Amino acid sequence: MRTALTPIERAPTLTVLNLSRVRAATMSLSLGLAIWEALSRLLHVAFMPTVPSIVKSAWRLTLSGQVPEALGASLMVLVIAYALAASIGVLAGVLIGRYRYVAIACDPYLDALLGVPNLLLVPLFFALFGLGRATEIAVVFVYAFVVIAVMTRSAAATIDPLLIEMARAFGASDRQVLRHVVLPGALPTVMAGLRLGMGRAVRGLINAEMLIGSIGLGTLLRAYGNQFDAASVFGILSVLVVLALIVNGLMRALDRRLNAWIELPGSSR
Repeated sequence: MRTALTPIERAPTLTVLNLSRVRAATMSLSLGLAIWEALSRLLHVAFMPTVPSIVKSAWRLTLSGQVPEALGASLMVLVIAYALAASIGVLAGVLIGRYRYVAIACDPYLDALLGVPNLLLVPLFFALFGLGRATEIAVVFVYAFVVIAVMTRSAAATIDPLLIEMARAFGASDRQVLRHVVLPGALPTVMAGLRLGMGRAVRGLINAEMLIGSIGLGTLLRAYGNQFDAASVFGILSVLVVLALIVNGLMRALDRRLNAWIELPGSSR
């Protein structure tokens, strides 16, 4: 008979899985760097610098203060926009997934935002907010909001109706059903949407800063790209990769913590 494991029982298994994941990720990244280094030395392509030159450029830009200043500005926009997208996206997704008339009214907008390149909205945001950080926040918000709302909508709409009927039979209100039945049942998919939303938020941030930004990592990329400084461009990209890995690791840790009650595949008692 399969039963859910307690957090104490799951801890050794999770530790083994985490170590295996770290080893696999380290080996994969090392292999990728080795392949890049080999190709850069064999092909001698101008925009494919060697790994040491990329590391040196990243270190030089960090010591000069350019990367820390740009990273701080980018993180400010990312945190504000993502916090808004996560809170509003989860709320909108739950309402759209559970209430038919809300879905009828909002589904066309979600589908349109999902299908249209979000950068096309930049002129609209520019007209509303002007040339500044507010426009960048709006762009990043849309990038993340859409996928979070769509994933949450799908999760909320597929909750077992029997669970909801049982809760109502015991006198649960709509608010209690949402809090104690819908949200816990939808949480794994919601967390997947939040992780995807974070990835899209970082992408939207760089796109917005490269297009209209005056400060930030995307602006640095644009500046050194215009100078055809490939080593500096990839040095900045390496900072972005590290940032993405850290953020993704934090999201995975939060996911495991919130969904610790879910039974691991293949576990049995």
